[in-house]
This record gives sequence, C-alpha cells and structure tokens, in this order.
Amino acid sequence: MRNIVLGVVAAGISAALGWVARTYLWKRKLRRKQAFFGLPDNSESLLVVNRGAAGPEFAVMRYDVFALLELAALIKDCNAHAQILPHDTARQGFGERTEFCVGGPASNRRMAAHLSSLLPGVRVNVDAEPSPDRGSFLIGSERYRVENGREEYALLARLTAERSPHTRPVFLFCGQTSITNQATTRYLARNHERLSRKHGNNSFVLLLKVINSQAYGPDVVELVEDVTRAAQTPLPAPAPRNSHRAS
Repeated sequence: MRNIVLGVVAAGISAALGWVARTYLWKRKLRRKQAFFGLPDNSESLLVVNRGAAGPEFAVMRYDVFALLELAALIKDCNAHAQILPHDTARQGFGERTEFCVGGPASNRRMAAHLSSLLPGVRVNVDAEPSPDRGSFLIGSERYRVENGREEYALLARLTAERSPHTRPVFLFCGQTSITNQATTRYLARNHERLSRKHGNNSFVLLLKVINSQAYGPDVVELVEDVTRAAQTPLPAPAPRNSHRAS
C-alpha cells in the first residue's frame, strides 16, 4: 500500500512539474512574441489600410481584407486589440501604438509618408501612365520591376523611432500588387519567430518576391535579401540638367 501511495504522489509531482514547465515555456514564447510586435497584454494597435478605387466610401480590396485578417489573428494571439483606420484618416504620429500599414504608396498616403521619412533609400514608381517601370521599386541602385502574376515584389519592414526603448514599432507591408500585400502579411505570420531570433527588436527591411501568384496565390514567397541599409540610406539627389542656349 505504501508503494502505491508513493507511486501516486510521484506521478502527481511529475505531472505538476510538467505543467509548470509547459506553462513557463508558453509564457516565455508569448512574451517574446509580444515584445517583437510591441503588443503587451491589452494594448492597442492600428491597422492602416488603403481604400479601394471604387465602391462605397470605405471599400477595401479583397486581398487587403485577407491581409487584415492575417494581422488580426497575430494581434489576438498577443492578447491585444486593433483599430482599423483608412489611410487618409490616420493623421497622427507613430511610436505610441504598434502600427500595421498595408498597401503601396500609390493608394496609401500613410505608406507614402512612412517611406519618405523612414526609408529614404526606397522609391516606388507610382506613375499612372503605362511604362516598363510602372510600379517598380528602386532600392539604392537596384530596380525591381513587376511582372503581374509571375514575379512581384514586396517590402516587409519593422521600424522603430530611436526615442526610447518603449517606442512601439511600425510594420510596413508594401507590395507592388494587392495580392503581394497579403503574401507579405502571411510571410510575417509564418516566420515571425525566426525573424525575432535574427533581428530581436531592431529595425529591418526585407525584400520579398512572390512567385507565380496567378497560380499559387500569396503562398509562394521568397526572401530576396535584407535591404535595411540600402533602404535607410538616402538616395543621391539627381544631377541637375545643363541647359544650353543656341547662339
């Protein structure tokens, strides 16, 4: 009888220790995730999205809705809350709340402002007239053109203002097409643990390539390279044009 009692007690202690260990590991994993996203318990965040070109006053493109759903799941997992704002109503600074900004600068003013102030080494061609460079990215000295449905690029960035260690990050999902916005949010959802281990809570800018989206949708994404340094280094000013007056 004594051996049975001792066995039951030992099993109970082992189960309790196992539960404590699993709870500790789960909480540590959650805290790392919260730190990476800047989303402590019950914190507020912003989802800034571009408006659709047509439809009701606040219409969002289908793939951008999917991108918002990907992000909403991440925010919920961190025990945080989100507020959705159209890009042209988000007139506030950054750093007080974590911000997730979705959409290219042609349709998202907030994205255009972030690129201009935080990533001066990036230029996105937003010309309305058709041309080979329309929608292309210029990052440093390299240009990345879009081939709709075949090869499309997107920028994934985590940026912080160097004001205090408590400043919340801004996440940018800047794709050449709507489906690449969703592909970028999905890439973050699948790889945030690896990105957190590699970059910690530091800023980074990644160039991604979405392969054959017309067949595979937003699922096949390749990391082209880390372009943090080039994206944060201002581009040189264009050389002035010399004007010659005929004599």
